[in-house]
Amino acid sequence: MSETPETFTPRPYQAEAIKALIAGWRGTNNRLAVVLPTGAGKTVVFANLIDELLPQMNGQRALVIAHREELIEQAAAKIRAVRPDLRVGVVKAERDEHQDADVIVASIQTLAVERRRKAIENIGVVIVDECHHAAAPSYMTVLDHFGAWRGLPVAGFTATMTRADGGLAEVWQEVVFTLDILEMIEDGYLCDVRGKRVIVDGLDLDTVKTRAGDLQDGQLGQALEDSDAGPVVAQAYREHAAGRAGVVFTPTVATAQSMAEAFTAAGIPAAAVWGDMPRDDRAATLARYRAGDVQVLSNCMVLTEGFDAPWTSCAVIARPTKSAGLYCQMAGRALRLFDGKKDALILDVMGASTRHKLASIVDLTGREVVMQDEDQTLREAVREAEEKAQRRIDLSRVQVEEIDLFHSSSVRWLKTPSGVWFIPVADAAYVFLVRNPADRTYWLRRFDVNNGIVGPKHDVPLPLADAKAWLEQQAKAMGSRWLATRAASWRNKPASVKQLNFCRMKGIQVPSGSSAGEVSDLQAVHQFTTILARLNAMAAA
Repeated sequence: MSETPETFTPRPYQAEAIKALIAGWRGTNNRLAVVLPTGAGKTVVFANLIDELLPQMNGQRALVIAHREELIEQAAAKIRAVRPDLRVGVVKAERDEHQDADVIVASIQTLAVERRRKAIENIGVVIVDECHHAAAPSYMTVLDHFGAWRGLPVAGFTATMTRADGGLAEVWQEVVFTLDILEMIEDGYLCDVRGKRVIVDGLDLDTVKTRAGDLQDGQLGQALEDSDAGPVVAQAYREHAAGRAGVVFTPTVATAQSMAEAFTAAGIPAAAVWGDMPRDDRAATLARYRAGDVQVLSNCMVLTEGFDAPWTSCAVIARPTKSAGLYCQMAGRALRLFDGKKDALILDVMGASTRHKLASIVDLTGREVVMQDEDQTLREAVREAEEKAQRRIDLSRVQVEEIDLFHSSSVRWLKTPSGVWFIPVADAAYVFLVRNPADRTYWLRRFDVNNGIVGPKHDVPLPLADAKAWLEQQAKAMGSRWLATRAASWRNKPASVKQLNFCRMKGIQVPSGSSAGEVSDLQAVHQFTTILARLNAMAAA
Protein backbone atom coordinates (compact mmCIF):
# COMPACT_ATOMS: atom_id res chain seq x y z
CA MET A 1 0.00 0.00 0.00
CA SER A 2 1.44 3.38 -0.91
CA GLU A 3 1.72 5.96 1.86
CA THR A 4 -0.19 9.25 1.65
CA PRO A 5 0.14 12.48 3.59
CA GLU A 6 -2.94 11.41 5.61
CA THR A 7 -0.93 8.45 6.89
CA PHE A 8 1.27 10.89 8.77
CA THR A 9 -1.34 13.18 10.31
CA PRO A 10 0.01 13.85 13.80
CA ARG A 11 -1.39 11.84 16.67
CA PRO A 12 -2.53 13.90 19.69
CA TYR A 13 0.75 13.50 21.57
CA GLN A 14 2.75 14.30 18.42
CA ALA A 15 0.78 17.52 17.99
CA GLU A 16 1.48 18.33 21.66
CA ALA A 17 5.20 17.85 21.10
CA ILE A 18 5.13 20.26 18.15
CA LYS A 19 3.24 22.86 20.19
CA ALA A 20 5.71 22.48 23.06
CA LEU A 21 8.67 23.17 20.76
CA ILE A 22 7.11 26.21 19.12
CA ALA A 23 6.03 27.61 22.51
CA GLY A 24 9.49 26.93 23.92
CA TRP A 25 11.22 28.84 21.13
CA ARG A 26 9.16 31.90 22.05
CA GLY A 27 10.97 31.92 25.39
CA THR A 28 14.64 32.41 26.18
CA ASN A 29 15.89 28.95 25.16
CA ASN A 30 16.49 27.90 21.56
CA ARG A 31 18.06 24.43 21.91
CA LEU A 32 15.09 22.27 22.89
CA ALA A 33 14.65 18.52 23.05
CA VAL A 34 11.75 16.07 22.78
CA VAL A 35 11.98 12.58 24.28
CA LEU A 36 9.68 10.02 22.66
CA PRO A 37 9.76 6.24 23.11
CA THR A 38 10.77 3.94 20.29
CA GLY A 39 7.71 3.56 18.06
CA ALA A 40 6.27 6.97 18.92
CA GLY A 41 7.01 8.30 15.42
CA LYS A 42 9.55 11.05 16.02
CA THR A 43 10.18 11.40 12.28
CA VAL A 44 6.47 12.07 11.83
CA VAL A 45 6.73 14.75 14.52
CA PHE A 46 9.59 16.63 12.97
CA ALA A 47 8.20 16.21 9.44
CA ASN A 48 5.00 17.93 10.60
CA LEU A 49 7.04 20.44 12.59
CA ILE A 50 8.87 21.42 9.40
CA ASP A 51 5.54 21.63 7.59
CA GLU A 52 4.32 24.12 10.19
CA LEU A 53 7.52 26.17 10.37
CA LEU A 54 8.42 26.66 6.70
CA PRO A 55 5.67 29.19 5.86
CA GLN A 56 6.96 31.40 8.72
CA MET A 57 10.65 31.20 7.79
CA ASN A 58 10.75 33.81 5.02
CA GLY A 59 12.34 31.51 2.49
CA GLN A 60 14.84 29.97 4.90
CA ARG A 61 15.34 26.23 4.85
CA ALA A 62 15.21 23.36 7.34
CA LEU A 63 18.20 21.14 8.06
CA VAL A 64 17.77 17.65 9.51
CA ILE A 65 20.92 15.98 10.89
CA ALA A 66 21.19 12.21 11.37
CA HIS A 67 24.11 9.85 11.87
CA ARG A 68 23.09 6.72 10.01
CA GLU A 69 21.94 5.95 6.49
CA GLU A 70 18.69 4.32 7.62
CA LEU A 71 17.73 7.40 9.62
CA ILE A 72 18.56 9.74 6.76
CA GLU A 73 16.47 7.86 4.22
CA GLN A 74 13.63 7.42 6.71
CA ALA A 75 13.53 11.13 7.52
CA ALA A 76 13.57 12.17 3.86
CA ALA A 77 10.76 9.73 3.04
CA LYS A 78 8.56 10.95 5.90
CA ILE A 79 9.02 14.62 5.00
CA ARG A 80 8.13 13.89 1.36
CA ALA A 81 5.05 11.98 2.49
CA VAL A 82 3.85 14.86 4.66
CA ARG A 83 4.66 17.53 2.05
CA PRO A 84 4.97 16.04 -1.46
CA ASP A 85 5.31 19.58 -2.83
CA LEU A 86 8.57 20.24 -0.98
CA ARG A 87 11.99 19.68 -2.49
CA VAL A 88 13.82 17.38 -0.09
CA GLY A 89 17.54 16.96 -0.71
CA VAL A 90 19.98 14.49 0.82
CA VAL A 91 23.56 15.42 1.67
CA LYS A 92 25.80 12.48 2.46
CA ALA A 93 28.94 11.04 0.91
CA GLU A 94 28.66 11.53 -2.84
CA ARG A 95 25.14 12.99 -2.71
CA ASP A 96 25.00 16.79 -2.45
CA GLU A 97 21.37 17.77 -3.08
CA HIS A 98 21.23 21.08 -1.23
CA GLN A 99 21.16 23.72 -3.97
CA ASP A 100 17.40 24.02 -4.56
CA ALA A 101 16.10 22.03 -1.57
CA ASP A 102 13.51 23.36 0.87
CA VAL A 103 14.56 20.72 3.38
CA ILE A 104 18.04 19.19 3.61
CA VAL A 105 18.59 15.85 5.33
CA ALA A 106 22.30 15.41 5.98
CA SER A 107 24.65 13.00 7.69
CA ILE A 108 26.70 14.31 10.58
CA GLN A 109 29.77 12.63 9.08
CA THR A 110 29.44 14.70 5.91
CA LEU A 111 28.65 17.95 7.74
CA ALA A 112 31.74 17.42 9.87
CA VAL A 113 33.73 18.23 6.72
CA GLU A 114 34.07 22.02 6.77
CA ARG A 115 33.65 22.67 3.03
CA ARG A 116 30.48 20.52 2.94
CA ARG A 117 28.73 22.39 5.75
CA LYS A 118 29.88 25.80 4.51
CA ALA A 119 28.20 25.09 1.18
CA ILE A 120 24.79 24.86 2.91
CA GLU A 121 23.34 28.30 3.54
CA ASN A 122 20.12 30.04 4.57
CA ILE A 123 19.15 27.59 7.34
CA GLY A 124 16.29 28.73 9.60
CA VAL A 125 15.88 25.67 11.82
CA VAL A 126 17.99 22.62 12.65
CA ILE A 127 16.56 19.27 13.71
CA VAL A 128 18.82 16.62 15.24
CA ASP A 129 17.67 13.01 15.06
CA GLU A 130 18.88 10.69 17.86
CA CYS A 131 20.02 13.82 19.65
CA HIS A 132 21.59 11.94 22.57
CA HIS A 133 24.69 11.84 20.32
CA ALA A 134 24.84 15.62 20.15
CA ALA A 135 27.51 16.11 22.80
CA ALA A 136 30.08 14.50 20.49
CA PRO A 137 32.65 16.98 19.10
CA SER A 138 31.43 16.57 15.51
CA TYR A 139 27.89 17.57 16.46
CA MET A 140 29.07 20.47 18.61
CA THR A 141 31.13 21.83 15.71
CA VAL A 142 28.30 21.51 13.19
CA LEU A 143 25.64 22.97 15.48
CA ASP A 144 27.88 25.90 16.34
CA HIS A 145 28.49 26.55 12.63
CA PHE A 146 24.76 26.86 11.90
CA GLY A 147 24.10 29.16 14.88
CA ALA A 148 22.87 26.90 17.68
CA TRP A 149 24.67 29.09 20.25
CA ARG A 150 23.53 32.30 18.54
CA GLY A 151 19.76 31.85 18.84
CA LEU A 152 18.93 29.60 15.86
CA PRO A 153 15.94 27.34 16.71
CA VAL A 154 17.26 23.80 17.22
CA ALA A 155 15.12 20.75 18.05
CA GLY A 156 16.51 17.41 19.20
CA PHE A 157 14.61 14.12 19.12
CA THR A 158 15.55 10.95 20.95
CA ALA A 159 14.11 7.97 22.80
CA THR A 160 16.66 8.37 25.59
CA MET A 161 18.28 11.55 26.81
CA THR A 162 21.32 9.76 28.17
CA ARG A 163 24.87 9.54 26.92
CA ALA A 164 27.55 7.40 28.50
CA ASP A 165 30.18 10.14 28.57
CA GLY A 166 27.78 12.93 29.57
CA GLY A 167 27.80 16.46 28.18
CA LEU A 168 24.22 16.63 26.95
CA ALA A 169 23.37 19.52 29.29
CA GLU A 170 25.87 21.62 27.37
CA VAL A 171 23.81 21.13 24.21
CA TRP A 172 20.16 20.91 25.24
CA GLN A 173 18.80 23.65 27.44
CA GLU A 174 15.39 22.10 28.07
CA VAL A 175 13.37 18.94 27.41
CA VAL A 176 10.00 20.45 26.48
CA PHE A 177 8.07 17.22 25.93
CA THR A 178 8.43 13.63 27.05
CA LEU A 179 6.22 10.57 26.87
CA ASP A 180 6.30 7.35 28.88
CA ILE A 181 6.20 4.00 27.06
CA LEU A 182 3.34 2.93 29.32
CA GLU A 183 1.27 5.91 28.15
CA MET A 184 1.79 4.70 24.58
CA ILE A 185 0.68 1.20 25.58
CA GLU A 186 -2.38 2.46 27.45
CA ASP A 187 -3.43 4.66 24.54
CA GLY A 188 -3.08 1.78 22.08
CA TYR A 189 -0.06 3.07 20.14
CA LEU A 190 2.29 0.31 21.30
CA CYS A 191 1.56 -3.27 22.23
CA ASP A 192 1.74 -4.50 25.81
CA VAL A 193 4.90 -6.29 26.91
CA ARG A 194 5.89 -9.08 29.24
CA GLY A 195 9.33 -10.23 30.29
CA LYS A 196 11.10 -13.46 31.19
CA ARG A 197 14.52 -14.00 32.68
CA VAL A 198 16.96 -16.37 30.99
CA ILE A 199 19.44 -17.54 33.60
CA VAL A 200 22.80 -18.58 32.20
CA ASP A 201 24.70 -20.71 34.71
CA GLY A 202 28.33 -19.74 34.81
CA LEU A 203 27.74 -16.17 33.59
CA ASP A 204 29.40 -14.12 36.32
CA LEU A 205 28.73 -10.47 35.59
CA ASP A 206 30.67 -9.39 38.67
CA THR A 207 33.86 -10.12 36.72
CA VAL A 208 32.85 -7.50 34.12
CA LYS A 209 34.18 -4.02 34.77
CA THR A 210 32.21 -0.83 34.28
CA ARG A 211 33.29 1.84 31.81
CA ALA A 212 31.49 5.16 31.27
CA GLY A 213 28.70 3.99 33.56
CA ASP A 214 27.91 0.68 31.86
CA LEU A 215 29.32 -2.82 31.53
CA GLN A 216 32.38 -2.89 29.28
CA ASP A 217 31.45 -4.42 25.91
CA GLY A 218 34.54 -6.51 25.34
CA GLN A 219 34.58 -8.08 28.81
CA LEU A 220 30.82 -8.63 28.69
CA GLY A 221 31.14 -10.38 25.34
CA GLN A 222 33.92 -12.57 26.69
CA ALA A 223 31.84 -13.48 29.75
CA LEU A 224 28.95 -14.52 27.48
CA GLU A 225 31.29 -16.62 25.35
CA ASP A 226 32.98 -18.24 28.38
CA SER A 227 29.61 -19.25 29.85
CA ASP A 228 28.45 -20.70 26.51
CA ALA A 229 25.35 -18.52 26.70
CA GLY A 230 24.28 -19.02 23.06
CA PRO A 231 22.70 -22.50 23.34
CA VAL A 232 20.97 -21.54 26.62
CA VAL A 233 19.45 -18.43 25.07
CA ALA A 234 18.43 -20.32 21.91
CA GLN A 235 16.71 -23.01 23.99
CA ALA A 236 14.85 -20.34 25.99
CA TYR A 237 13.73 -18.80 22.71
CA ARG A 238 12.41 -22.17 21.52
CA GLU A 239 10.51 -22.54 24.79
CA HIS A 240 9.02 -19.08 25.16
CA ALA A 241 9.09 -17.42 21.72
CA ALA A 242 8.98 -20.23 19.16
CA GLY A 243 6.55 -18.53 16.80
CA ARG A 244 7.89 -15.00 17.16
CA ALA A 245 10.15 -12.94 14.93
CA GLY A 246 12.84 -11.47 17.11
CA VAL A 247 16.04 -9.51 17.51
CA VAL A 248 18.97 -10.36 19.78
CA PHE A 249 21.13 -7.55 21.15
CA THR A 250 24.73 -8.45 21.96
CA PRO A 251 27.79 -6.47 23.11
CA THR A 252 30.26 -7.56 20.42
CA VAL A 253 30.34 -8.74 16.82
CA ALA A 254 31.68 -12.11 17.97
CA THR A 255 28.73 -12.66 20.32
CA ALA A 256 26.28 -11.55 17.62
CA GLN A 257 27.72 -14.16 15.28
CA SER A 258 27.88 -16.92 17.91
CA MET A 259 24.29 -16.22 18.97
CA ALA A 260 23.13 -16.52 15.35
CA GLU A 261 25.01 -19.82 15.03
CA ALA A 262 23.47 -21.15 18.26
CA PHE A 263 19.95 -20.21 17.17
CA THR A 264 20.42 -21.82 13.75
CA ALA A 265 21.78 -24.98 15.39
CA ALA A 266 18.67 -25.07 17.57
CA GLY A 267 16.46 -25.04 14.46
CA ILE A 268 15.67 -21.31 14.53
CA PRO A 269 16.74 -19.59 11.27
CA ALA A 270 18.98 -16.72 12.38
CA ALA A 271 21.53 -14.30 10.96
CA ALA A 272 23.84 -11.64 12.37
CA VAL A 273 24.30 -7.99 11.41
CA TRP A 274 26.86 -5.50 12.71
CA GLY A 275 28.10 -1.98 12.09
CA ASP A 276 31.09 -2.70 9.84
CA MET A 277 29.29 -5.35 7.81
CA PRO A 278 29.40 -4.58 4.06
CA ARG A 279 26.37 -2.48 3.15
CA ASP A 280 25.04 -4.88 0.51
CA ASP A 281 25.41 -7.88 2.82
CA ARG A 282 23.56 -6.14 5.62
CA ALA A 283 20.78 -5.03 3.26
CA ALA A 284 20.45 -8.59 1.97
CA THR A 285 20.22 -9.97 5.53
CA LEU A 286 17.58 -7.42 6.53
CA ALA A 287 15.64 -8.30 3.37
CA ARG A 288 15.68 -11.99 4.37
CA TYR A 289 14.30 -10.98 7.79
CA ARG A 290 11.52 -8.97 6.15
CA ALA A 291 10.69 -11.92 3.91
CA GLY A 292 10.54 -14.31 6.88
CA ASP A 293 13.43 -16.46 5.69
CA VAL A 294 15.29 -15.38 8.84
CA GLN A 295 13.29 -15.60 12.07
CA VAL A 296 15.82 -13.99 14.40
CA LEU A 297 18.30 -11.18 13.76
CA SER A 298 21.31 -11.11 16.05
CA ASN A 299 23.09 -7.78 16.12
CA CYS A 300 25.92 -5.91 17.74
CA MET A 301 24.05 -2.75 18.74
CA VAL A 302 23.12 -1.62 15.22
CA LEU A 303 19.35 -2.14 15.55
CA THR A 304 18.87 0.19 18.51
CA GLU A 305 18.18 3.14 16.17
CA GLY A 306 16.41 3.48 12.84
CA PHE A 307 15.30 -0.16 12.69
CA ASP A 308 11.65 -0.33 11.69
CA ALA A 309 10.32 -3.89 11.66
CA PRO A 310 6.93 -3.81 13.44
CA TRP A 311 6.35 -7.56 13.04
CA THR A 312 9.19 -8.10 15.53
CA SER A 313 7.56 -9.38 18.72
CA CYS A 314 10.53 -10.57 20.79
CA ALA A 315 13.66 -8.74 21.94
CA VAL A 316 16.46 -10.74 23.53
CA ILE A 317 18.61 -8.55 25.77
CA ALA A 318 21.85 -10.55 25.57
CA ARG A 319 23.63 -7.29 26.30
CA PRO A 320 22.88 -6.80 30.03
CA THR A 321 23.05 -3.09 30.77
CA LYS A 322 22.96 -0.68 33.67
CA SER A 323 21.48 1.99 31.40
CA ALA A 324 17.69 2.28 31.51
CA GLY A 325 17.83 4.38 28.34
CA LEU A 326 19.73 1.74 26.37
CA TYR A 327 17.42 -0.97 27.70
CA CYS A 328 14.39 0.99 26.50
CA GLN A 329 15.95 1.41 23.06
CA MET A 330 16.55 -2.33 22.74
CA ALA A 331 13.24 -3.53 24.18
CA GLY A 332 11.30 -0.89 22.27
CA ARG A 333 12.16 -2.57 18.95
CA ALA A 334 9.56 -5.24 19.74
CA LEU A 335 6.72 -2.97 20.86
CA ARG A 336 5.40 -1.58 17.59
CA LEU A 337 1.88 -2.52 16.55
CA PHE A 338 1.37 -5.05 13.76
CA ASP A 339 -1.61 -7.02 12.44
CA GLY A 340 -2.09 -10.18 14.50
CA LYS A 341 0.50 -9.18 17.09
CA LYS A 342 -0.94 -9.45 20.60
CA ASP A 343 2.03 -8.47 22.73
CA ALA A 344 5.80 -8.25 22.92
CA LEU A 345 8.12 -10.54 24.83
CA ILE A 346 11.43 -9.45 26.34
CA LEU A 347 13.94 -12.17 27.21
CA ASP A 348 16.47 -10.80 29.69
CA VAL A 349 19.72 -12.77 29.71
CA MET A 350 20.87 -12.83 33.32
CA GLY A 351 23.87 -14.08 35.22
CA ALA A 352 25.19 -13.91 38.74
CA SER A 353 25.57 -10.28 39.79
CA THR A 354 25.88 -8.58 43.14
CA ARG A 355 27.83 -5.47 42.08
CA HIS A 356 25.67 -4.24 39.22
CA LYS A 357 22.11 -2.97 39.20
CA LEU A 358 20.90 -3.99 35.77
CA ALA A 359 18.04 -2.45 33.86
CA SER A 360 14.94 -4.59 33.37
CA ILE A 361 11.39 -4.43 32.07
CA VAL A 362 10.28 -2.17 34.92
CA ASP A 363 12.60 0.53 33.51
CA LEU A 364 10.32 0.85 30.47
CA THR A 365 8.13 3.15 32.56
CA GLY A 366 8.78 5.93 35.01
CA ARG A 367 5.98 4.67 37.25
CA GLU A 368 6.65 2.64 40.37
CA VAL A 369 6.11 -1.04 39.58
CA VAL A 370 7.32 -4.41 40.80
CA MET A 371 6.88 -7.41 38.48
CA GLN A 372 5.68 -10.11 40.86
CA ASP A 373 4.83 -12.61 38.14
CA GLU A 374 6.59 -13.18 34.80
CA ASP A 375 3.23 -14.01 33.22
CA GLN A 376 2.09 -10.45 33.90
CA THR A 377 2.36 -7.81 31.24
CA LEU A 378 3.83 -4.44 32.14
CA ARG A 379 0.39 -2.85 31.95
CA GLU A 380 -1.12 -5.49 34.24
CA ALA A 381 1.69 -5.05 36.79
CA VAL A 382 1.32 -1.28 36.81
CA ARG A 383 -2.45 -1.54 37.19
CA GLU A 384 -1.98 -3.91 40.12
CA ALA A 385 0.52 -1.53 41.72
CA GLU A 386 -1.83 1.41 41.22
CA GLU A 387 -4.76 -0.55 42.66
CA LYS A 388 -2.69 -1.46 45.72
CA ALA A 389 -1.67 2.17 46.12
CA GLN A 390 -5.32 3.23 45.85
CA ARG A 391 -6.29 0.65 48.46
CA ARG A 392 -3.62 2.05 50.74
CA ILE A 393 -4.98 5.55 50.18
CA ASP A 394 -8.54 4.35 50.81
CA LEU A 395 -7.44 2.52 53.97
CA SER A 396 -5.61 5.63 55.12
CA ARG A 397 -8.77 7.66 54.61
CA VAL A 398 -10.77 5.09 56.56
CA GLN A 399 -8.22 5.21 59.37
CA VAL A 400 -8.30 9.01 59.47
CA GLU A 401 -12.11 8.90 59.46
CA GLU A 402 -12.07 6.31 62.26
CA ILE A 403 -9.57 8.22 64.38
CA ASP A 404 -11.52 11.46 64.04
CA LEU A 405 -14.79 9.71 64.86
CA PHE A 406 -13.64 7.51 67.76
CA HIS A 407 -11.31 9.99 69.44
CA SER A 408 -13.97 12.67 69.48
CA SER A 409 -16.37 10.31 71.27
CA SER A 410 -17.05 10.62 74.98
CA VAL A 411 -17.01 6.82 75.15
CA ARG A 412 -13.73 5.00 75.83
CA TRP A 413 -13.04 3.31 72.47
CA LEU A 414 -9.83 1.30 72.16
CA LYS A 415 -8.11 -0.35 69.20
CA THR A 416 -6.18 -3.62 68.91
CA PRO A 417 -2.90 -3.80 66.93
CA SER A 418 -4.83 -5.54 64.14
CA GLY A 419 -7.19 -2.56 63.84
CA VAL A 420 -10.32 -3.77 65.67
CA TRP A 421 -12.14 -1.02 67.56
CA PHE A 422 -13.82 -2.10 70.83
CA ILE A 423 -15.27 -0.94 74.13
CA PRO A 424 -14.38 -2.81 77.33
CA VAL A 425 -17.62 -3.14 79.33
CA ALA A 426 -16.45 -5.53 82.08
CA ASP A 427 -13.42 -7.59 83.01
CA ALA A 428 -14.24 -10.19 80.34
CA ALA A 429 -16.92 -8.50 78.23
CA TYR A 430 -16.41 -6.36 75.14
CA VAL A 431 -18.44 -4.88 72.32
CA PHE A 432 -16.57 -4.43 69.04
CA LEU A 433 -16.78 -3.69 65.31
CA VAL A 434 -15.75 -5.93 62.42
CA ARG A 435 -15.08 -4.09 59.16
CA ASN A 436 -16.75 -5.38 55.99
CA PRO A 437 -13.99 -4.88 53.36
CA ALA A 438 -16.47 -4.94 50.49
CA ASP A 439 -18.09 -1.59 51.20
CA ARG A 440 -16.57 -0.15 54.39
CA THR A 441 -19.59 -1.00 56.54
CA TYR A 442 -19.26 -2.70 59.96
CA TRP A 443 -20.74 -5.72 61.69
CA LEU A 444 -21.63 -5.36 65.39
CA ARG A 445 -20.35 -7.95 67.84
CA ARG A 446 -20.34 -8.60 71.58
CA PHE A 447 -18.13 -10.97 73.51
CA ASP A 448 -18.38 -12.26 77.08
CA VAL A 449 -17.06 -15.32 78.82
CA ASN A 450 -20.43 -17.01 79.23
CA ASN A 451 -21.90 -16.46 75.75
CA GLY A 452 -18.89 -16.14 73.46
CA ILE A 453 -19.36 -13.88 70.41
CA VAL A 454 -22.90 -12.75 69.66
CA GLY A 455 -24.36 -10.18 67.31
CA PRO A 456 -27.64 -8.26 67.06
CA LYS A 457 -30.85 -10.02 66.06
CA HIS A 458 -30.76 -8.46 62.62
CA ASP A 459 -27.12 -8.99 61.55
CA VAL A 460 -26.73 -6.38 58.83
CA PRO A 461 -23.50 -4.34 58.55
CA LEU A 462 -23.97 -0.63 59.17
CA PRO A 463 -22.13 2.54 58.14
CA LEU A 464 -19.39 3.43 60.62
CA ALA A 465 -21.19 6.28 62.38
CA ASP A 466 -24.36 4.20 62.86
CA ALA A 467 -22.45 1.12 64.02
CA LYS A 468 -20.45 3.21 66.48
CA ALA A 469 -23.57 4.85 67.96
CA TRP A 470 -25.35 1.49 68.29
CA LEU A 471 -22.50 -0.15 70.19
CA GLU A 472 -22.11 2.83 72.49
CA GLN A 473 -25.75 2.40 73.46
CA GLN A 474 -25.14 -1.32 74.00
CA ALA A 475 -22.19 -0.60 76.27
CA LYS A 476 -24.24 1.82 78.37
CA ALA A 477 -27.17 -0.63 78.46
CA MET A 478 -24.85 -3.29 79.88
CA GLY A 479 -24.47 -1.13 82.98
CA SER A 480 -20.90 -0.03 82.41
CA ARG A 481 -21.28 3.71 82.02
CA TRP A 482 -18.57 4.36 84.64
CA LEU A 483 -16.10 2.09 82.78
CA ALA A 484 -16.86 3.18 79.22
CA THR A 485 -16.70 6.93 79.80
CA ARG A 486 -13.43 8.73 79.06
CA ALA A 487 -14.30 11.46 81.57
CA ALA A 488 -14.56 9.10 84.56
CA SER A 489 -12.66 10.71 87.43
CA TRP A 490 -10.77 7.55 88.42
CA ARG A 491 -8.93 7.57 85.10
CA ASN A 492 -6.77 10.52 86.15
CA LYS A 493 -5.59 8.92 89.40
CA PRO A 494 -2.17 7.26 89.67
CA ALA A 495 -1.97 3.66 88.54
CA SER A 496 -2.54 1.18 91.38
CA VAL A 497 -0.01 -1.37 92.61
CA LYS A 498 -2.43 -4.11 91.54
CA GLN A 499 -2.55 -2.69 87.96
CA LEU A 500 1.21 -2.42 87.70
CA ASN A 501 1.78 -5.93 89.08
CA PHE A 502 -0.68 -7.32 86.54
CA CYS A 503 1.15 -5.56 83.71
CA ARG A 504 4.52 -6.89 84.87
CA MET A 505 3.11 -10.43 85.02
CA LYS A 506 1.66 -10.18 81.50
CA GLY A 507 4.69 -8.43 80.00
CA ILE A 508 2.77 -5.24 79.23
CA GLN A 509 5.08 -2.24 78.81
CA VAL A 510 3.86 0.72 80.90
CA PRO A 511 5.33 4.17 80.16
CA SER A 512 6.60 6.02 83.19
CA GLY A 513 3.98 8.23 84.86
CA SER A 514 0.96 6.51 83.27
CA SER A 515 -2.38 7.18 84.94
CA ALA A 516 -4.85 4.55 86.12
CA GLY A 517 -6.97 5.11 83.04
CA GLU A 518 -4.00 4.75 80.66
CA VAL A 519 -2.85 1.53 82.33
CA SER A 520 -6.42 0.23 82.26
CA ASP A 521 -6.48 0.84 78.51
CA LEU A 522 -3.20 -1.07 78.06
CA GLN A 523 -4.64 -3.99 80.03
CA ALA A 524 -7.87 -4.02 78.04
CA VAL A 525 -6.04 -3.96 74.67
CA HIS A 526 -3.77 -6.81 75.82
CA GLN A 527 -6.67 -8.95 77.08
CA PHE A 528 -8.96 -8.41 74.11
CA THR A 529 -6.11 -8.97 71.62
CA THR A 530 -5.41 -12.30 73.35
CA ILE A 531 -9.10 -13.25 73.18
CA LEU A 532 -9.32 -12.43 69.45
CA ALA A 533 -6.17 -14.42 68.70
CA ARG A 534 -7.59 -17.46 70.53
CA LEU A 535 -10.93 -17.19 68.76
CA ASN A 536 -9.25 -16.84 65.34
CA ALA A 537 -7.10 -19.89 66.03
CA MET A 538 -10.18 -21.92 66.99
CA ALA A 539 -11.97 -20.80 63.81
CA ALA A 540 -8.99 -21.74 61.65
CA ALA A 541 -8.80 -25.19 63.24
